[in-house]
Amino acid sequence: MKPLFRQVALIGKYPAAVAGSQAATIRAALEDIANFVASRGCEVVLERETAAASGLTGYASLDVPGIGEHCDLVLVVGGDGTMLGIGRQLARFGVPLIGINHGRLGFITDIPLGRFRTALEPMLAGQFEEDHRSMMQASVVRDGECVFEATALNDVVVHRGTTSGMVELRVEVDGHFVANQRADGLIVASPTGSTAYSLSAGGPLLHPSAPGWVLAPIAPHTLSNRPIVLPDAAEVTIELVSGRDASANFDMQSLASLLHGDRITVKRSQHRVRFLHPHGWNYFDTLRKKMHWNEGHS
Repeated sequence: MKPLFRQVALIGKYPAAVAGSQAATIRAALEDIANFVASRGCEVVLERETAAASGLTGYASLDVPGIGEHCDLVLVVGGDGTMLGIGRQLARFGVPLIGINHGRLGFITDIPLGRFRTALEPMLAGQFEEDHRSMMQASVVRDGECVFEATALNDVVVHRGTTSGMVELRVEVDGHFVANQRADGLIVASPTGSTAYSLSAGGPLLHPSAPGWVLAPIAPHTLSNRPIVLPDAAEVTIELVSGRDASANFDMQSLASLLHGDRITVKRSQHRVRFLHPHGWNYFDTLRKKMHWNEGHS
């Protein structure tokens, strides 16, 4: 039978410091997955850095944009951080992603490494659940000019410096003044990011299909400053009024240093990330498992 996915890319980013038995385990896992996918009639393509780091040979390799242009499916082996980085890069191509968890928590890399064969067999034949995730497009504007741009799948965080006190932030939504907030910082989180930093700051969980953002203050000076859910069609602007060494983080992977008067604007990206999950997957099963709900009950 002709496979549903003709070209399948395999990506696994790991720190260069990994060595010894752990590196051998990672290489063996990547090789097992590549061989399994190839045995199902798919052409396997390795991401270029993955191929170099693992030493795997015998498969074609492409950089990430090349994968987006030429491949029908991407298997990401790692943790949620790996998936966040790859998802942001590949969203504009519309290629679907499957996460195989070789990390710790695994909210979006949900297939355990030890069970990848059982999960992938029906998925490669077309039996899966598709899940689209919204992203944010963010920019830092200084004196009327954009000095930094980034996309985020989880969150945009404006945070105080490591040694200074609170920051004061002026918040606007669609040009309407909301409040001046004094806090350690402020999080704008997507539904995907509602289980990340926003959750630890007291924010609510949002279902991935909910068209909204969470605006959550970090340790606010005024306790009545509470998290609020906004429509994701809204444009959120955060201006740094005061505070030293403040910064803006985008998925905690890219960073912009801020000056007083800088305005961070967050709006919905035109692109969405496509995740594929095993047939029968649902978000509440993931929440129960990862949040340890109902432990001790059958």
